[in-house]
Amino acid sequence: MDEQRKRTAVSSFVRGRSRRRRWSPPSPRPAPPTAAASFADLPFDVLARLAAPFDVPTLWAASTVCQSWREALRPLREAMVLLRVGKGYKRGRGPGIGRPNPHRALEYFLKGVDRGSAPAMVDAGLMYWEMGKKEEAEALYRRAAELGYPAGQCNLGVCYLEADQPKSEEAVKWFYRAAESGYASAQYNLALCLHKGRGVKNDLANAAKWYLRAAQGGNVRAMYNTSLCYSTGEGLVQNIGHARVWMKRAAKGGHSKAQFEHGLQLYSSGDMTEALVYLELSTRAGVADAVGIRNRVLQSLCQASRDHVMLRVERWQPL
Repeated sequence: MDEQRKRTAVSSFVRGRSRRRRWSPPSPRPAPPTAAASFADLPFDVLARLAAPFDVPTLWAASTVCQSWREALRPLREAMVLLRVGKGYKRGRGPGIGRPNPHRALEYFLKGVDRGSAPAMVDAGLMYWEMGKKEEAEALYRRAAELGYPAGQCNLGVCYLEADQPKSEEAVKWFYRAAESGYASAQYNLALCLHKGRGVKNDLANAAKWYLRAAQGGNVRAMYNTSLCYSTGEGLVQNIGHARVWMKRAAKGGHSKAQFEHGLQLYSSGDMTEALVYLELSTRAGVADAVGIRNRVLQSLCQASRDHVMLRVERWQPL
């Protein structure tokens, strides 16, 4: 028995020695971190392309990052000045500008284009579009769109929709890019395509979602359509209260049909003076259905109230 125990002890000792850890060389130490790259290391052409869609506050903020950026962004800052002068000529406003001068405006916009400004590309494109030069307009919109400028993407989508041979699917692609960035006009156009099935499968629920987002972004036509969706329950859960809120906002924003509908609501509630304001506005905008009710409300008010309403209409400005 004792002999057996000795054998077991010796065997355990031998196995223990065989399981000892073998020596291995130490792992190499990690290399020290390299110094962080400087903002100034960004190539000028890359920086100019990234900054091309910037608005004035963002461009000036970027110009204060470092001296290198300030120098690189100088052409875009110059383009913003040229753009402001061009808009002055387009509207006929500004020092030394007596009346609108579209050709002079285009000249300044194109100078901004030469400096790589995406907003200048869109403004020059708009001028060409108004002159009937749609190919030139589309080319400038495409340049702005490829630089990531939402207004250029939206306008390029409109070009594709209104072409002699519409490219609806391509239009939807550009509308979607601009809509995702929060551009309300693109959100409205995307909603229309989804609503009517242009370039994409008809999807009323998704259309209503984009109408609402565009309305929240300030698009007046989207406000009107959002009101209709809430009123009928198409694409949105029916909610008459929400429908009235959005109809009122669209009316205040200058949508003529919304002014007529809001005027009817006010007329039904007995607020004749306020109803006449919106019925008169919609009548002047060419809504034929508003004329008869407008005349009926006029007859129900005294002369002083009529004069007061007409004065308000003359001074009225969309919100």
